[in-house]
Amino acid sequence: MGSSGWKSQCDNSQMLVEKQVALQPYNTFGIAARAQELVRIQGQQDVLAVLADPNLRDKPKFVLGGGSNIVLTGDVKPLVLKVEMKGRRLLGQTDRAWLVEADAGENWHDLVAWTLEQGWPGLENMALIPGTVGASVVQNVGAYGVELQDRFDSLDAMDLQTGQVFTLDAAQCAFAYRDSVFKHAPAVGPDGTKGMGLAGRALILRVRFALPRRWRAVLGYADLERRMAMDGLVASQITPERIFSWICEIRRAKLPDPAIIGNAGSFFKNPTVSAEQCADIIARDPKVVHYPMPDGSIKLAAGWLIDACGWKGKTVGRAGVYEKQALVLVNRGGPSDPVTGGEVMTLARAIQTSVYERFGLRLEPEPVVL
Repeated sequence: MGSSGWKSQCDNSQMLVEKQVALQPYNTFGIAARAQELVRIQGQQDVLAVLADPNLRDKPKFVLGGGSNIVLTGDVKPLVLKVEMKGRRLLGQTDRAWLVEADAGENWHDLVAWTLEQGWPGLENMALIPGTVGASVVQNVGAYGVELQDRFDSLDAMDLQTGQVFTLDAAQCAFAYRDSVFKHAPAVGPDGTKGMGLAGRALILRVRFALPRRWRAVLGYADLERRMAMDGLVASQITPERIFSWICEIRRAKLPDPAIIGNAGSFFKNPTVSAEQCADIIARDPKVVHYPMPDGSIKLAAGWLIDACGWKGKTVGRAGVYEKQALVLVNRGGPSDPVTGGEVMTLARAIQTSVYERFGLRLEPEPVVL
């Protein structure tokens, strides 16, 4: 908690502004850093109170969700808006889909489990991804053949300058691989006008998902095919609940629990190359793990590339590469001596250099580096 705080009395708001707040509990890497000022957002009224307060409204702002996809390289100077809105509901249904809405502060995995309990499948391949619903949109999370954009309907967000609430559909969110309009600061044109980037300019309030009533299992990954073979099942026998169970087991076996070993999940994006580039790499490294994409490009497994360069299990300072999955960087420090963001990024850059020198590919980090 912060060492001190003050309450804004603007418009009779009881909004508490906390000072010098330790962020180590609020980022899954467990990096020690502080927020100079932090406000907990538990509803739209809290955002409006910030924007109405003359001491806060013009300050740069950083929206913090579950802290599962950030690397803090120092104390956070912008005003931190910690999203804590909770709520989930069925808005309606059509012949094609159930329309489910969740507030931005809801835990993502809890939402996945809840929708299955209600009999509304479609999110099961993305089970156990850490973070909140709002942050899942920012990152366009995905796993085992399904991305958030595949189930996305629309969202409501608030403009952090005007306080206006606006709605975006999938096209307006500009989803791409582990990317969206919310990850980018607005580009400034020659005439001073700002582009569409919404990082620091908007706060996601709630998200709506269209979950398919004509459900089909998505099974095109080796881990899932192995589990299907182990259980002696064919595709027609697979249920959403079974996929959910399998993926939880697979992820727990491969990935460290952030509550035990600090990490930010997959640290690098899987690079995409042309078929010709892939053939060249296969000629030199026949075992490279690769996945053909619908557009003819080939996605390579970044974890395999990193492992091939000898990084699995290695440590630099208090930052390490997880011994069971080279795609995950971990906190090797203790509670009182945690890894720093600088150590994490030093390790990340060393890995990038190794992969580039061997494969001619530049790995791009997934987390937001602040």
